[in-house]
Amino acid sequence: MLRPITVGLDGSPESLAAADWAARAAQRRGLPLRLVHAWIWQPHDVPTAQDLQTQRHWALRVLREAEQDLHSRYPTLTIDTEQISEPATEVLLHQAASAEVLVLGSSGHGAIAGFLLGSVAQTVLARAKHPVVMVRANERSAAEGDGGEVVVGLQDLAAEAEPLLEFAFRAAAARGTALRAVHAWDLPPLYGRGPEAGQAAVKAGALVERQEKALSDALQPWQDKYPQVTVVKTLDLASASGVVLQAAADAGLVVVGRRVHRPAFGMRLGPVAHAVLHHAAAPVAVVPHS
Repeated sequence: MLRPITVGLDGSPESLAAADWAARAAQRRGLPLRLVHAWIWQPHDVPTAQDLQTQRHWALRVLREAEQDLHSRYPTLTIDTEQISEPATEVLLHQAASAEVLVLGSSGHGAIAGFLLGSVAQTVLARAKHPVVMVRANERSAAEGDGGEVVVGLQDLAAEAEPLLEFAFRAAAARGTALRAVHAWDLPPLYGRGPEAGQAAVKAGALVERQEKALSDALQPWQDKYPQVTVVKTLDLASASGVVLQAAADAGLVVVGRRVHRPAFGMRLGPVAHAVLHHAAAPVAVVPHS
């Protein structure tokens, strides 16, 4: 049974942009599309029966209108819808577990979008065990041709490369675009200080060579599997967040990782994913890895 590409809808322009982006992705890959609307009254609300009925009708209208619009533009696409009267976070995490990809709308620059509640999208991103794509309502996400290369940011080539590269190569192959693999790192402090700075520079050059080989070795199996995908490499001794964002300036899709077993304290998404989600204009895929 094919796993669907699932979209969380709340009626906002961002969630409708996410649905359109997801429909194109589903059509390219021959997958069904699933539209889900989750809502629940908050404990401090005391709704009347009429209020509840109005809310249900509104939610159903959001789903129905989105389904009709997508069917009119993608007539061969299999679409199903569901309205679930449960907290959005739990619904979306449950849906993500059975989906190929979960797609959510993202607000403007400077913040990760909420979904019905302000913190829901961020919680889903931090806890989902499968890839989640955040889509902005802008020209980049609405481009019918889905132009622009796929950019994948790789930090720890040994630990995270496999799931990120699998997702990125598959996306690039389906979109018919190039893949840019970005690997950046900061040198340890000893490389730029003290009387042995000259020798450190030589060592830094050797380190760059080792990183280039490590990146090539990580990419090679996937290049063999997807020979139709043109691969471009970007390596830099700099802040990983800045390098990935610079590469993402003209991207059609940006792929970043999230460590599943991150410590309880600190940013659950990691600094690179956090920065890209805040500032990249392109759709961003967050891929969990061990």
